[in-house]
Amino acid sequence: MKKFAVLSLFPAFAIAGTPIEESATSESPPWATPSLDIRARYEFGDVDGLDPSHAFSFRERLGLTSRSWNGLSAFVEGEFTQSAVDDYNGGAPGVDPGIVGNSVIADPETNELNQAYIQYQGFETTSRVGRQRIIYDNAAFIGNVGWRQNEQTYDAISLRNSSISGLTLQYAYINQVNRIFGSDATGFAGDVGSRIHLINASYDRVEGYTLGAYAYLMDFDGPNVWDNNTYGVSAKTNLLGLDLFGEMAFQNEAGTNSDDESNYAHLSVAKSMETHTFTAGLEYLSSGFRTPLATLHAFNGYADVFLGQRLAGATGGLTDAYLSHSMPLAWGVKMTNTFHAFGDNGLSTARGWEIDSVLAKKFDEHFLAIAKLAHFETESAIPTTTRFSLELNYSF
Repeated sequence: MKKFAVLSLFPAFAIAGTPIEESATSESPPWATPSLDIRARYEFGDVDGLDPSHAFSFRERLGLTSRSWNGLSAFVEGEFTQSAVDDYNGGAPGVDPGIVGNSVIADPETNELNQAYIQYQGFETTSRVGRQRIIYDNAAFIGNVGWRQNEQTYDAISLRNSSISGLTLQYAYINQVNRIFGSDATGFAGDVGSRIHLINASYDRVEGYTLGAYAYLMDFDGPNVWDNNTYGVSAKTNLLGLDLFGEMAFQNEAGTNSDDESNYAHLSVAKSMETHTFTAGLEYLSSGFRTPLATLHAFNGYADVFLGQRLAGATGGLTDAYLSHSMPLAWGVKMTNTFHAFGDNGLSTARGWEIDSVLAKKFDEHFLAIAKLAHFETESAIPTTTRFSLELNYSF
């Protein structure tokens, strides 16, 4: 599939191959449009029992989108990450830097073909073939791990159809998962072959409600430590000024031996009052439930202490009760604070607590700055963890 993704570059130039002087006029768009996304980030990580880590990394994404021709277009994007300060463990065997004994900051140096696909749009359907970003719903099951410098992409065929009013149907077949550690990583930390079928549906014509349903059938090459079949439903609405969300899922082939059945639930309620937003939620994973393609950083706290366990279904059960408050500060800065209380799946054993704080400032449509602090404390075997990051994003 690596060859397949690379070969998809050639139709990009075939579709967009007419020189600008011959094809572009004052009335027509250029044959290709460039894109640029740059992120500079300092990150500090301190996991109890390991040495503290410092990473100052830069990530550039350079893309080119062809002009559409009879519904056909193409996109290609490279992704490049460098470290100016590399006193950290990149998180996987084979990556650079990989300082043994240091806390993990999963941003190794990489040079990647991030995306390269052919797209067709017509008959209220969008289809893509090649290496691409796929995000379904809130990324709790299918995501791109966008927080990390090198995002997760997929070698896949994907379809999105909205021909029935209010109904959006999505399907993807994934042949390879391109993980965040890059092509230098070995084993399951690197690119992983797969035979994955994703089916996702959303319907918003029931007055005041958005309803969802999905089936994710995952089969990975090698040991079946990630294999699972997951079926779920979700609903969101606004009632009495409250934004309500609920989701339930069932999974078989769960657990570290892929022989369990497991359940998932997520409930939240949010209330906006002038410039303040308050959110309360509860996310529940029974023993063995795993989400190997999720954007895991977005769930269970920014300290990422449960990330590996949730990936492999090794949490032993996890309940995350959280409270969040967002408000504007001076000069256009937005602050969000979140408190998490963790327990096991029976709520009988405390597994720790965490506080997360985020400051975000959007200067204009191109520049965004983010500062993030997370601290996790526990009396269990999970190590106390502190993480801090400061980043600047530029895109056009």
